[in-house]
Amino acid sequence: FDKAPVGIALVGRDGQIGVCNQAFARMMDGEADVSGQQLADLVGEGDREALETALNETLSGEAETTQIEVQVGDAGRNAGLFVRRLGADENAGLMVQVIDTTEQRSLEAQFTQSQKMQAVGQLAGGIAHDFNNLLTAMVGFCDLLLLRHKPGDQSFADVMQIKQNANRAANLVRQLLAFSRQQTLQPRVISVTDTLGELSNLLRRLIGEGIELRMVHGRDLGPVKVDQGQLEQVIINLAVNGRDAMANGGTLTIQTSNLELARPQHHRSETVPAGSYVSLEVSDTGCGIAPDLLERIFEPFFTTKEVGTGTGLGLSTVYGIVRQTGGYVLVDSTVDQGTTFRILLPQHLGEDEADAEADGQRSQMPQDLTGAGTILLVEDEDPVRLFAARALRSKGYKVLEAKTPESALDIVENETEAIDLLITDVVMPRMDGPALVQEVRGRLPNIRVLCMSGYAEETLADRIEKVTDAQFLAKPFSLNQLAGKVKEVMLAPPPGKRRPPADPTGQSAA
Repeated sequence: FDKAPVGIALVGRDGQIGVCNQAFARMMDGEADVSGQQLADLVGEGDREALETALNETLSGEAETTQIEVQVGDAGRNAGLFVRRLGADENAGLMVQVIDTTEQRSLEAQFTQSQKMQAVGQLAGGIAHDFNNLLTAMVGFCDLLLLRHKPGDQSFADVMQIKQNANRAANLVRQLLAFSRQQTLQPRVISVTDTLGELSNLLRRLIGEGIELRMVHGRDLGPVKVDQGQLEQVIINLAVNGRDAMANGGTLTIQTSNLELARPQHHRSETVPAGSYVSLEVSDTGCGIAPDLLERIFEPFFTTKEVGTGTGLGLSTVYGIVRQTGGYVLVDSTVDQGTTFRILLPQHLGEDEADAEADGQRSQMPQDLTGAGTILLVEDEDPVRLFAARALRSKGYKVLEAKTPESALDIVENETEAIDLLITDVVMPRMDGPALVQEVRGRLPNIRVLCMSGYAEETLADRIEKVTDAQFLAKPFSLNQLAGKVKEVMLAPPPGKRRPPADPTGQSAA
């Protein structure tokens, strides 16, 4: 009885504990013995009435066994109490067994929170897809209008205002996608030290003169493979949060270092696997975050700032970007002392030749965006299709438009001229883009393919991987981005006609 792992106590009809084992005493109050005390005094005040009701129901015989969840001890642990009557006579007391359910409740709360975050993320991703279609048309038609107006015209300034606001809306959509981990990333191998160096002047302007900015660079930092623009957004968001927490001035410290974890590290609800990481810490000496709010700071639209001073997307965006990159966000905070956010990014081991080659190709992208050839454009959103068709025709291409995959297949069957490029939306009713590509390539094996979507490429990976030799263009895109991508695809050899490998002697294998 005394060494049992489950807490056990005999309780009188008056609620007084008669005898209990060590596990019961440790769990209820942390003392060696709680005999002689009232059981109700050992649980949280909010649970005492419910406990009294459970005890009375068991004593009266209304229930053979009663189960109740209560809070016990100074640390606010959760416990499950199982109350059973001892014997059938009217003077019989009770046996109470107690099991610590703190960890179970914590896991349930984490699971509920993750489900809520996933649901909001899916909603954000769907909304962002629709907005990206709208913004593609807005930005695109602004570009077409700007071609007809000179910078000195009043109309030019008005259109530029519309385009700038559309781009601001696109940035907000990117934040939603970052929260839901569905934004399109363009990762490459970079140095965190170089990125911080480029950002230092901007950060100093952002935080103001009343706050000191200290940067402590680690030596021989390992490279990381991330989207540099998204990493800069993470750093800026954390710096602005730190600034807002130091209304009366203070010090913002950004520190980097290498971190080797020989075994997994547990921090609150996060578990960081063993491995090599680059640690990026952003610390402030501000007001800190209350413990009951720490678990909610990464929720979208949750903010501790006053109304009108924050969207509640800053930290959720940080979390989404870092997690999609394969990293982790850890936070520690003490009220009135400050907060430290630690970003752990996996070190990139070895040279990435594919990245270097891609960067080289991008640097060689032609500035002349005009071209020639026949393009089949398939897009179910009318504004997007109309803009893309006009934009490509203005660059010299012949464009065949199709609103549905079925009409696109009809065009392929009836077109007498060769079609050089198929541009298709990925998500369409009845038949999606990849299925259309397979049908078209059954008739035109050498056609080039460019897929476009308001969803992120990673979200559509299971669909796009069915299409070989295809390029991807994320919405929203401008006229120049569309024309540049099309020119890049048109200059590449078509599928089935790739250049043969060079002979070691220096002569063509052909």
